[in-house]
Amino acid sequence: MRIWWFLLAIEICTGNINSQDTCRQGHPGIPGNPGHNGLPGRDGRDGAKGDKGDAGTHLAASDSASGREICQRADGKVEAKGIKGDQGSRGSPGKHGPKGLAGPMGEKGAKGQHWAFGPNWFTGPHGPYWKGEPGVRGIRGWKGDRGEKGKIGETLVLPKSAFTVGLTVLRKFPSSDVSGKFTCHIAGVYYFTYHITVFSRNVQVSLVKNGVKILHTKDAYMSSEDQASGGIVLQLKLGDEVWLQVTGGERFNGLFADEDDDTTFTGFLLFSSP
Repeated sequence: MRIWWFLLAIEICTGNINSQDTCRQGHPGIPGNPGHNGLPGRDGRDGAKGDKGDAGTHLAASDSASGREICQRADGKVEAKGIKGDQGSRGSPGKHGPKGLAGPMGEKGAKGQHWAFGPNWFTGPHGPYWKGEPGVRGIRGWKGDRGEKGKIGETLVLPKSAFTVGLTVLRKFPSSDVSGKFTCHIAGVYYFTYHITVFSRNVQVSLVKNGVKILHTKDAYMSSEDQASGGIVLQLKLGDEVWLQVTGGERFNGLFADEDDDTTFTGFLLFSSP
């Protein structure tokens, strides 16, 4: 308010000076009272953002009356920590875990004492049976003494059987004659063979066993002497009969023999059979 009065006095004085330019200037007046305070000015602009402050410390205190601990959070709020509760009941067992691997076999225990005499004697359970590995093969022993000479054994007598028949100058093998037939007296395996001189006509013969023709031989006469032969191994039983027979009639009976040529039929035992 005083400022307003001061400003008004200055204005009046300035007007009097202007009106008295031509007059004489008077003495300055007494200063007026200060004017009233003016209206508040407008808010200034916001200042620049300040630096980040240091982290605050957590303050904790205890309330002696209630026995509780008082905690101040980071945002400045104060909270009281509750009293520790009673221990809870034990929970139910969990599920069984997977079966573990079998552990290594323990070492063999020491041999226990044997009580031969006791008031209540009984046999304990049979312990585990462990079969050891085979031992190393021992060295070869010394050669033993020569044994006594054995008794003389029975002399082995090998069965023998053989035959042979042939043509003469005056006789040939007839087609139906039974002469020259072999009868088995020792069962076994036999070998039969025949050798024929061919002359004047063709030859056709068969080796027969018990009436069955087994082997056949045929040779054509070519205006000169020729040779024909055959052989076979047969299994015979007792009583079996084998012979050589001309087949086809007289025109195939060219079997011949003289002082220089032979026609024979032979058989012998290779080995006997039980």
